[in-house]
Amino acid sequence: MLASKQIIGVVETKGCADRGTGSLKPPAACTGEGTPQDLGAVTEANAARLRIAVARLSRRLRPTTAAGALTATEVDVLVAAERRGPIRLSDLASFAGLNPTMLSRLIPKLEQAGLIRRLADDSDRRVCRVESTITGSDLIARIRSERNDVLLTQISQLDRSRQEAIALALPVLEELAESLPAGVRPRPVGHRR
Repeated sequence: MLASKQIIGVVETKGCADRGTGSLKPPAACTGEGTPQDLGAVTEANAARLRIAVARLSRRLRPTTAAGALTATEVDVLVAAERRGPIRLSDLASFAGLNPTMLSRLIPKLEQAGLIRRLADDSDRRVCRVESTITGSDLIARIRSERNDVLLTQISQLDRSRQEAIALALPVLEELAESLPAGVRPRPVGHRR
């Protein structure tokens, strides 16, 4: 519980996201009543702020020198093939959040670049699996290293208390990431059909 309060506390000191715009307002404005929220309270504003912060981090870490001309989507497909491979194309599409038609356009490009390879399924000739090649895995390692270096540089510039807050928050964030179902769009809290 301490870690989740630390996350919310760190986020509260920065302000809250204005719904839909992603801009920050001072903490007192978060409740709309002129008083700061309870740091331990799970609120829609805090959930939105966490989502926005994670999305912004992800977007800003995506471009890398190592990826070269690969698009963010192509890198995502390569990462999924490396992490889950050998994987059926239908499962890869689901895991990467792509429709099968889009995936069928990306696979030949990644294959031609020598980053993934197709494997036939001996038990069912209709099924095709893909996996990362050694070249693809090496590229993913370079991309991850580059992203980690950028993040490490930024975190090292924070004061000690904020670095500790991030360290305390990591297990909670990892648990939260694992608990969210992939590809499922939950109904918003407080909304009725």
